[in-house]
Amino acid sequence: MEFREFSAKTVDEAITKASLEFETFSENLEIEVISEGKAGFLGFGSKPAIIKARKKETTTSVEEPAAKEEPKAVKKEERKEVKKEIKREPKKEVKRKIKTEPEQPKEERKVPERSQEEIAEMKAEAEKFLSGVFKAMELEVEIKMDYKAAEGNLDIEFVGQDMGILIGKRGQTLDSLQYLTSLVVNKGRQGYVRVKLDTEDYRNRRKETLENLARSIAYKVRKTRKTVSLEPMNPYERRIIHSALQGNRYVETYSEGNEPYRHVVVKLKNR
Repeated sequence: MEFREFSAKTVDEAITKASLEFETFSENLEIEVISEGKAGFLGFGSKPAIIKARKKETTTSVEEPAAKEEPKAVKKEERKEVKKEIKREPKKEVKRKIKTEPEQPKEERKVPERSQEEIAEMKAEAEKFLSGVFKAMELEVEIKMDYKAAEGNLDIEFVGQDMGILIGKRGQTLDSLQYLTSLVVNKGRQGYVRVKLDTEDYRNRRKETLENLARSIAYKVRKTRKTVSLEPMNPYERRIIHSALQGNRYVETYSEGNEPYRHVVVKLKNR
């Protein structure tokens, strides 16, 4: 199969396009990155990300069917027909149960009131940890923080050059940094503080990409009447898919599998 070219704002979005076009996971594709794209400044000088992709070739060996043995000639005198009534017990149908549970709705949590001193302490701990990480990576990064008292969230934004390194493939590096920073901030503290890391508006761009993907998959399921399983995602991204298709009249979604391979399944509604 020849390579086909796909372009989008980012490499991840281009890979998503290729996965939809070939109707398979990205792991089953051979991908060549032609250009990683450029965001530009205020829309000027921006360049799309370009990739080439094709399905991986799989070789299957076909075994030649064994030659049928010719039945041996049997003398008529030796052939005796014996009629026996054989009672066959009906086979019991074994139904396999697949763990398919919807995502649990978010529980309303009580946000404790925090003093300005405690908020300043949280920010200092987060900044100390992240500054050490960036120093080891030899990156110059400006760290901006904002604590939202109503939600109990500590929002942290990174500003600098080459922030794609901090984002990583499909946000994996950013998610890992977020998890570690959350451990540092919440260590020995009463009441959970939700830490959110972002740079170059990646979270909103990823959310938009997933919502577009959800709508495309829903249309495909409705058209082909076939169930589609998406790639494994973290709980946050799975919730985006569920929310995007929650009001759809034709399809429904549920999550299947165990972490870290838990994924969203989109199927036609029983009507």
